[in-house]
Amino acid sequence: MRDVLRLGLTGGIGSGKSTVAGLLAGHGAAVIDADAISRQTTAPGGAAITAIRQAFGPGLITAEGALDRERMRALAFGDATARQRLEQIIHPLVGQETQRQADAATRAGARCIVYDIPLLVESKRWRSQLDQVLVVDCHPETQIARVMQRSQLSRPEVERIMAQQAGRLQRLQSADHVICNEGHDLAELAALVAESARLFGL
Repeated sequence: MRDVLRLGLTGGIGSGKSTVAGLLAGHGAAVIDADAISRQTTAPGGAAITAIRQAFGPGLITAEGALDRERMRALAFGDATARQRLEQIIHPLVGQETQRQADAATRAGARCIVYDIPLLVESKRWRSQLDQVLVVDCHPETQIARVMQRSQLSRPEVERIMAQQAGRLQRLQSADHVICNEGHDLAELAALVAESARLFGL
């Protein structure tokens, strides 16, 4: 069986990372969305719900059986260890499902598996599992404008989210490849992704 390229894809909020992931999928890459997997574990009936209820009590679970994200954010704000305890429950589950999807993609003959990981640089644990890292980059002001427009968040809210992510320079230093998504329309971005796809054997 021929080697599969394990490509980490990351970028700050509003960078266009999800759009790039979709374009790479269009070139035949198998995309594994770590954030979506994480959300599934805390959705109603998700694999993390029982452990979260045991660790934090029933007050953190909604009537529908999902993690109450607002209450968890409030708890984490007042208890520095709460986020860490939550991650200790969720991360192993995300790892298991990520591996399951990667194995399935390999069996299906994928040439490139794209791991879409918003906090790739911050997590530290991912880099050793990847062959290369692709960073989608743009100016911080562009990130802010995009997120304010699409999510109807205020500038301070977006800046708070960005402050919890790795800085632009830190992301770029971790990159083997960079796609600059600044001042491009979708067709121009697609052309840049097509160039990168050829490098990745797609």
